[in-house]
Amino acid sequence: VQLQASGGGLVQAGGSLRLSCAASGRTFSSYFMGWFRRAPGKEREFVARISGVGDDTYYADSVNGRFTLSRDNAKNTVYLQMDSLKPEDTAVYYCAAKEGRYKPYNYWGQGTLVTVSS
Repeated sequence: VQLQASGGGLVQAGGSLRLSCAASGRTFSSYFMGWFRRAPGKEREFVARISGVGDDTYYADSVNGRFTLSRDNAKNTVYLQMDSLKPEDTAVYYCAAKEGRYKPYNYWGQGTLVTVSS
């Protein structure tokens, strides 16, 4: 599967952005999808993930309650709605796919930059 992330940009603290990740392939609904981010000078970290049919989501503590992950399998797309953004959310965000809950993420999209100004 090939992944294409989009939607990054510059936003003020407290604002919102929605990231999208479009996937190729006919079996999109069989993949768990995740988002990760890498802030300047830091290691990549997990942000959120969603099950293939979208009934199970999980968030990092740092974004829980502010970010919402959803998917539209008819459009082969996942969405990361980011609200109440903070400067510490500034990072390059990556979407990724894996073939099962306990499998590693082995498909990655290019990153999209999110910058939150204070």
